[in-house]
Amino acid sequence: MAEVIRMPRLSDTMEEGNIVGWQKKVGDSVSPGDILAEVETDKATMELESFNEGVLLHIGVPEGPVMVEGVIAIIGDKGEDISDLLKQIEAEAAAPKEEPKEEVKQASTPAPAPTPTATPAPAPAPEPMMTHSSGRIFASPLAKKMSKEEGIDINRITGTGENGRVVKRDVEAAISNGGASMAYVPGALAAASYDPSIYGDKSVSMMRKVIAKRLGESKFSAPHFYLTMEMNMDKMIAARQAINEDSPVRISYNDLIVKASALALRKHPEINASWFGDKITYHEDINIGVAVAIDEGLMVPVIRNADRKTLVAIKTEIKDLAGKAKSRKISPDEMQGNTFTISNLGMFDIDEFTAIINPPDACILAVGSIAEKPIVKDGQIVVGNIMKVTLSCDHRIVDGAKGAAFLQTLKAYIENPVKLWFTGR
Repeated sequence: MAEVIRMPRLSDTMEEGNIVGWQKKVGDSVSPGDILAEVETDKATMELESFNEGVLLHIGVPEGPVMVEGVIAIIGDKGEDISDLLKQIEAEAAAPKEEPKEEVKQASTPAPAPTPTATPAPAPAPEPMMTHSSGRIFASPLAKKMSKEEGIDINRITGTGENGRVVKRDVEAAISNGGASMAYVPGALAAASYDPSIYGDKSVSMMRKVIAKRLGESKFSAPHFYLTMEMNMDKMIAARQAINEDSPVRISYNDLIVKASALALRKHPEINASWFGDKITYHEDINIGVAVAIDEGLMVPVIRNADRKTLVAIKTEIKDLAGKAKSRKISPDEMQGNTFTISNLGMFDIDEFTAIINPPDACILAVGSIAEKPIVKDGQIVVGNIMKVTLSCDHRIVDGAKGAAFLQTLKAYIENPVKLWFTGR
């Protein structure tokens, strides 16, 4: 019996998915675990697996956006008549839709606020096939993206997909071989200096659409105010050097800031809160989102119960989640439930900046670089290492005095890092 395949909800904020390309064509046999298509969501590009066995009888949307639960394919027995089923699907699509009732979540640790339904964008034009001197190289969009991120020449990868198409597993194999598939291509360096494909109009990705909507709503619906404070990093620098002398895991300043922020949040629960319109939720768990930059925007993996984790555990988890985010392998569960967010641009020599609150958080901490500056110490002008942080606050939840008190506690941990060991676990 024919089974209708619908667009699944692949992330908590997903309202529609963009079909980038199909791995199967009408008439192909399909088994459970086979990759049907590549779908771009608001957070990543994912491969859509089949849970059915049979023959692909119908493709509803060859390319472009599809709303969640929209029909994308039909799988059934070879030669099966699906005309009645297609009429039923057409009638279902033509029927007026009921407005969904808004549900108030009661969970103690909230997921990010739902994204309003977006108007489907026009289907993007098919990407041109990659070519080289020996002919065409067929590659899936996900394989192209992965190979570009890893610096692997896709023209040198042997495809194992249909008709020799380079697919995700081929690029993963090249990555596992330490880039062994890379080879010198004459003129490659010259070509790399000028890439005409980066110019001109580009279709907006699902991820960028959601970033624009959620942060636009946050900026213009949440009344932001900002508090900036300078912190002396002299003792933190010395503490980090001492930690890393004998530690097999190198602790970064960001790891120390995450730990210090988590401990400060434990003392200021009004900062570890979320706005839900008719209520404010004060969270017992301290789950810190750490902004990670990727090509298409920002992902925010979440370090859960950060106040109860060691520096090594925090470092290991951040490294693991950041790696998953950059390779598009991170799961939706690993990016939800944040109660506070940290965005660190210090490694880019940014002195200070203001960040937009990651809803439904009450605050976000923007961390700048560590710079040598003249300071007064014991009545003498000396050189000190200064870091500026800016706390963006939602004034509906946090008042100026509460935000300032949090920063004072954070400053005490940063400037006296020995407290991290006596207070934390």
